[in-house]
Amino acid sequence: MNCLKILTEMNQTARDFFNKKAAILDDVIEKTVEALNMGKKILVFGNGGSAAQAQHFAAELVNKFLKNRPAVAAVSLTTDTSALTSIANDTDFSHVFSRQIQALGNEQDVALGLSTSGNSLSVIKALKQAKKQGLMTVALTGQGGGKLAEIPDFLLDVPSSSTPRVQEVHLMVLHITAQEIEQRLF
Repeated sequence: MNCLKILTEMNQTARDFFNKKAAILDDVIEKTVEALNMGKKILVFGNGGSAAQAQHFAAELVNKFLKNRPAVAAVSLTTDTSALTSIANDTDFSHVFSRQIQALGNEQDVALGLSTSGNSLSVIKALKQAKKQGLMTVALTGQGGGKLAEIPDFLLDVPSSSTPRVQEVHLMVLHITAQEIEQRLF
């Protein structure tokens, strides 16, 4: 195992991403803070590893990231197993997030979809539903954004097709976002 080679790849992928997308990320954070200040919420979702990252991010906002402070309104749409399995069973798995956005999403809320490939049908349908309802839409994807590329208001695509490298940068983006939300709100 060549740990230094992996670390070099991680570092280069992160540098490439932030060199190209830092201004967009800052705009996303600024608009998210504005939405939160208006009493809006963040709805975050993804499949597999992205589901775990969505839950992680929501927990850091609801509880805390670096400092004790009031809770921030964030919901991971990956955690309600009764809703997820009911929707998947009664309609189709591709609707598991869009149906929840239909129920929980309000105009000017923030919908944040994670898809390493950018081709996850459940995330695509969710962001389309969110746009239809007037939510701000953000996608965290891999290189080029896949089929999601043209859908969100903000595309944060990591310049890599390596799943581990993309997910590592996604985690950095989520941590930076949580830290900035904390600092700007409190």
